[in-house]
Amino acid sequence: MVNPMDFHEHYMQMALREAQTAMEDNEVPTGCVIVQHAEGDDSGRGRIIGRAHNQVERLKDPTAHAEMIAITQAASASGDWRLTNTTLYVTKEPCAMCAGAIVLARVPTVVFGVSDPKRGGLSVFNIVQHPDLIHRCEVVAGVLEVESLGMLQAFFRAKREANKTQ
Repeated sequence: MVNPMDFHEHYMQMALREAQTAMEDNEVPTGCVIVQHAEGDDSGRGRIIGRAHNQVERLKDPTAHAEMIAITQAASASGDWRLTNTTLYVTKEPCAMCAGAIVLARVPTVVFGVSDPKRGGLSVFNIVQHPDLIHRCEVVAGVLEVESLGMLQAFFRAKREANKTQ
């Protein structure tokens, strides 16, 4: 029997590579991968239809979060704005904006690395599982959390050090 956590870690590694690209571009290191599954396939396998990292600074666009860009790519690749039969992997818990987009796109499962206890669209605002919304997502938290947190901490530590020298 296939362990779904193996697939979660596999795809989260890909999201971490996207986060690394963001960090190299001086962006908050968040990466996202969206995997489309075959109808009725519960194995966890699938094909990547969206992959992105934060590009807020590069594009000078406050909505250019990894999840938003990946959702746009996935909708284009699938030919439908409804991203049913997908799993969204992201290194950091989605913010309220991204959580709203995830619900609107009908993504059934969200897997994330590290939670955001101050601004999290899932843990603070409960957007993806809010009972009054038309769609709710299954959430798997803490996948490769140590790696995701380490990258964020290194990024912000470097930012603080750079600010001290200015």
